[in-house]
Amino acid sequence: MAAKTPAQRQGRRAEDRVLAFLQHQGLVLLERNYRCRYGEIDLIMEDGPTVVFVEVRFRADRRFGGALESVDRRKQAKLSAAAAHFLQEKRLDRPARFDVAGLTPAADGPLIQWIRDAFQAD
Repeated sequence: MAAKTPAQRQGRRAEDRVLAFLQHQGLVLLERNYRCRYGEIDLIMEDGPTVVFVEVRFRADRRFGGALESVDRRKQAKLSAAAAHFLQEKRLDRPARFDVAGLTPAADGPLIQWIRDAFQAD
């Protein structure tokens, strides 16, 4: 799906950067922008035997908090439900974790902050 608005294009570029970064760290892409009735998961990757659900956040302006802080309890619950749906749909019985990757502007290019195992499913 092509991004239409400037914000969608910016979000897609942020996902592209995070995807390349995580692949460089050895993770393997399973699916991108997985959608179901519970919500959307930006990146679903493998880290060895573990399925990794990655939420990508970009903040151009820190006045409203950083990218990583924007994944609140409500968002975590939606991600957990969507991840459970994905695992059931794909019939995967493997360890899973939730990572958050935040992009923030920096003088020498966007800074990627990656939090492995950022939260636990409820």
